[in-house]
Amino acid sequence: MWLLANAGSAQIDKNATKETKALYRFLKKTSKKHILFGHQHATEYGHGWAGEKDRSDVKSVTGSHPAVIGVDFSGFSGRPKAVIDQTVAALKKNVVDTYNRGGITTVAWHFSNPASKGGFYWIDTVSAPAISLIKPGGSHHEKYKEILRTVGDFAKSVQGNDGTLAPMIFRPFHEFDGGWFWWGKPHCSREDFIAVWQFTVLYLRDSLGVHNFIYTFSPDNKFTTEEEFLERYPGDEWVDMVGMDNYGDFGRDGKYNVEAGIKKLKIVSDYAQKANKLAAFTETGLESIPNSTWWTETLLKALKAEKMRLSYVLVWRNDIRSPTHYYAPFPGHTSVPDFLSFYNDPYTLFEKELKNVYKKRFLGIF
Repeated sequence: MWLLANAGSAQIDKNATKETKALYRFLKKTSKKHILFGHQHATEYGHGWAGEKDRSDVKSVTGSHPAVIGVDFSGFSGRPKAVIDQTVAALKKNVVDTYNRGGITTVAWHFSNPASKGGFYWIDTVSAPAISLIKPGGSHHEKYKEILRTVGDFAKSVQGNDGTLAPMIFRPFHEFDGGWFWWGKPHCSREDFIAVWQFTVLYLRDSLGVHNFIYTFSPDNKFTTEEEFLERYPGDEWVDMVGMDNYGDFGRDGKYNVEAGIKKLKIVSDYAQKANKLAAFTETGLESIPNSTWWTETLLKALKAEKMRLSYVLVWRNDIRSPTHYYAPFPGHTSVPDFLSFYNDPYTLFEKELKNVYKKRFLGIF
């Protein structure tokens, strides 16, 4: 008889597209022996350039784009409609191009506060505690549904050359355990945060018919136990992937506590295996990469520790204009030799090495 490989994977959308289910299975299987490398905004812009066809700083160094390309829904609200439409069109091309190449897209959401000024950051004198306002029954709930319809329309528009929709790893309300975003822990109750998370999934999946999302729960690094990690977890039926954003333990401001970072990653990985979920190191990096051997001596050693199962690791963006705000190397950077060692390590995978990510795979059992 023929059975689907990894048929027991606990994906929360039973009506997910075949390609999305295939991506889920691919990530779960691959994480047993490898990790995919990702870079935020990698193909949209980089160190000193923007909007060039088939370019990324990572490709300029290695010959391959990252396996995972990070994009952002930040421009999907809080702006004039014409600007939103332009943003949506540009992002659609980026996601479709990645899919057509066989790469993978992950989506962050730096969501402008729908109830006040201040953008996505919390500003004491300006920001409204909007989580309580956008939950079902809240004063801005209908406005939130309107914003989600923009997200849903986009999700149903990213059609590849083969006529199928590009799957996306969707990571809303990230770093919620900090206070820097308006959805952060100091600005809303646990119950309201969970209610908004569950409604977001429910509305996109069941009301709007979005079936190409893998939903990812990713706090920052402000936990030391599984209990703390799960303090605002909405439940296994509402999450496909668990992750962590962590810059602080990996060299930010010259401070390293890599052992603590490994312990936190292990909490994430262990919970994923226990709950039959995916896991990922959803954001990290060292700004300007002043440590020329950071890739192999810090990051790679941490990823290989403890036999963890992590689908991907993503470093943050390379700014167009800033001479110091970048997290991946570009030609001429002092960490290029070490990054090439990281690239060539059999454990790490980049886009050129991905095969049949979105194809249904079968396992023969006799």
